[in-house]
Amino acid sequence: MLKYYFFLGLRSLRRNPALTALMVLTLAVGVAASVATMTILHAMSGNPIPHKSDRLLSVVLDAGPLEGYKPGDEPNDVQSTYRDAMNLVASGQGERRTAAYGMSVTVQPERKDLGVFGAQGIVTTKDFFPMFEVPFAAGQGWGAKEDTDGADVVVLSREFSEKLFGTAQSVGKQVILSGQPFQVIGVLDTWKPLPRYYLIIGHGAFAGAAEDYFFPIANAVRHKLSHAGSTNCSQSREPGFQGKLDSECTWVQTWFELSSANERPALQTYLDNYAADQARQGRLLRRAKNHLYNVTEWLERLEVVEKDNRLAAWLSFGFLALCLVNTVGLLLAKFSSRASEVGVRRALGASRSQVFQQFLMEAVVVGLAGGVLGLLLAWGALQLIALQSKELALLAHMDWQMLALTFALSVLAAVLAGLLPTWRACNVTPALQLKSQ
Repeated sequence: MLKYYFFLGLRSLRRNPALTALMVLTLAVGVAASVATMTILHAMSGNPIPHKSDRLLSVVLDAGPLEGYKPGDEPNDVQSTYRDAMNLVASGQGERRTAAYGMSVTVQPERKDLGVFGAQGIVTTKDFFPMFEVPFAAGQGWGAKEDTDGADVVVLSREFSEKLFGTAQSVGKQVILSGQPFQVIGVLDTWKPLPRYYLIIGHGAFAGAAEDYFFPIANAVRHKLSHAGSTNCSQSREPGFQGKLDSECTWVQTWFELSSANERPALQTYLDNYAADQARQGRLLRRAKNHLYNVTEWLERLEVVEKDNRLAAWLSFGFLALCLVNTVGLLLAKFSSRASEVGVRRALGASRSQVFQQFLMEAVVVGLAGGVLGLLLAWGALQLIALQSKELALLAHMDWQMLALTFALSVLAAVLAGLLPTWRACNVTPALQLKSQ
């Protein structure tokens, strides 16, 4: 019977094509606006590593000056000093530990057609790759000895390897970075987690380009390479590169991986004890609360999804509600014009439930048509957004979840819009309609 009502609904839509087109367009515009906004918000607020996000913890120690500080004040920066980062990496706590910061170098490629150019990457420690599950297309990361020695080894991204050598199979070759020869020991497969949770500060959560290369922090220190990214120096320091390393300036981001989320209290205790010991040595004098943030907490702490983005989503749903009100009015007009038809059907023995099912199915047909059109409009809106912003271009794509949401939202909206008109239609009194004819 529902199949029969479905085809009746299709025929009914052809009776008044102008009214039908207006209903479908009204619904489609509301759904498209909501889905396009929700698609962006969904991509921005997604969990980039859901199966272990509760076991990856970012560290925040307050290394700010004591002058002007009041208990409860926020830290000047949520990054670590170089000294703290290296101490924590060497602590042996957790399953893995890593520190990372951005690096900008000049590249002297073998290909003469490229010329010297700049590239952005990360200097880090050996645990970075297994901790964040970085996939390799060829080769592998470095080990403990390379970390300790600051070996001249580098891991390239697939895109960077293909740019330099025309192929991803560049393991064993050399590349000149800031005048120093580095041996390629690994090439990554495609890896662009969004948001870029592992190195957000100073680099952006949705930066368009992925990192070109990775090499050991100890190598950057040995060659005295300056970092690229955010730096907070709220206290005076000694001049020179070593003075920067020994200072209370913060520019390193530090992570722990635990075997189980249940180990978090133990890590917190270690962190508190470490901070207390540093305070006895004349550092971390604020004695502020030491923080551990898992991945989702870290994204919230850095406000990756801003309040304006959430407000935009609510406004889009408000617009959808307005479209629904308009659709209700159009369906009322459509169904009211068929009161005589309903009266005849009721007089011939059709029950109220049968009339209700028929008219509700017509609303579903409107919803399906609105869903198809809404999907096209949402796709077009996302393409326009991608053209306007390089950062949003990585987010402005519709996955299968958003595809399903488009149709579900459209049909649900049509059903909700059709409830009142359908209820009014099935309550038509047959005798009054037959008398008026």
